[in-house]
Amino acid sequence: MSTFQAPKGTYDLTPPRSATFLAVREAIAAPLRDSGYGYIETPGFENVELFARGVGESTDIVTKEMYTLTTKGGDQLALRPEGTASVLRAALEANLHKAGNLPVKLWYSGSYYRYERPQAGRYRHFSQVGAEAIGTEDPVLDAELIILADQAYRSLGLRQFRILLNSLGDKECRPVYREALQTFLRDLDLDEETRRRIEINPLRVLDDKRADVQKQLTDAPKLRDYLCDACKAYHEEVRALLTAAGVVYEDDEKLVRGLDYYTRTTFEFVHDGLGSQSAVGGGGRYDGLSEMIGGPELPSVGWALGVDRTVLALEAEGIELDLPYTTSVYAVPLGEEARRVLFGVVTGLRRAGIAADFAFGGRGLKGAMKSANRSGARYALVAGERDLAEGVVQLKDMESGEQSAVPLTEVAAELAKRLG
Repeated sequence: MSTFQAPKGTYDLTPPRSATFLAVREAIAAPLRDSGYGYIETPGFENVELFARGVGESTDIVTKEMYTLTTKGGDQLALRPEGTASVLRAALEANLHKAGNLPVKLWYSGSYYRYERPQAGRYRHFSQVGAEAIGTEDPVLDAELIILADQAYRSLGLRQFRILLNSLGDKECRPVYREALQTFLRDLDLDEETRRRIEINPLRVLDDKRADVQKQLTDAPKLRDYLCDACKAYHEEVRALLTAAGVVYEDDEKLVRGLDYYTRTTFEFVHDGLGSQSAVGGGGRYDGLSEMIGGPELPSVGWALGVDRTVLALEAEGIELDLPYTTSVYAVPLGEEARRVLFGVVTGLRRAGIAADFAFGGRGLKGAMKSANRSGARYALVAGERDLAEGVVQLKDMESGEQSAVPLTEVAAELAKRLG
């Protein structure tokens, strides 16, 4: 074993499990690509101020969980704790919103970092696939994104997830609710840190998971009672569109999510098989975020789904994805001349789009055939001196055990036919 190990709270993805993570990323991305979302990639670190302004100074992410560093030039940087602020910053910097085709629809995939207490389903480095629709205020867009996430999860075979839905109001009606909530919260028996949060972002207190806090929140004013007519109508349309699409959701009036930038529609995907870390993804509308980070007014909506959490959800439901074998053909040479010839055959097969591997290291027939079995290859190509003298290779069906001689010049065509 190496002297070094992965840092605490992180993990390595190695075969064969890594194939499941790749399949999950692909399943989440596929509906997005089919719906006009283009791929975007941003740096793994950004200016600290981007997250302080965008995510919110009062959030746990900014106050406790960001990995920050000072460069040799004195710049304050942070490893990205979430994707939305970075993607919006990149879209603004590239002037994508000025290209004349709004909304700007983007999807991304990558690693994110938060300094948290490691536990099952919660790591300091984690993987997400996300989507953002920038520059348009339209309940159809909110519904589209929720439907696409639902579609992605169902394509993986997941059934035991729930969609929680709420509206957080807008800049017209939320301040009125905020004041009513602050008045209520100030009279409760809360610790100093929570009292500080009341003054900065009281909605986050509703998200407190501690039982003694939740008990005191029973009679807290309800946001839905303070929504203005425009926000009520907007939310009703999102709900109606989801219902019409056959997407089942639950209204959750306490759902606020952990980021300060959300307005109106907010939602979360939860899976009850994951214990306390039940959220597998979520998102919402963030109409004011562009202005918070120095951009123009660009109403937007998006989500991020955790790849790690989704894999745990699959395991909780006992779902094994039907993953294709990475190798279709495995070549086993017997002797130096066969090594040269068969390696040429393998190279030709790869160029023809057939996944092929090779018995490296000059092993004997028994050891090489064991490797062929482990590779999951459907066919093995075996050749020795006598085969080469006759201009053939032995093609073995690894499932049936049947073996036949195939002319060297016809190997690629024969395999293409058999593999379809």
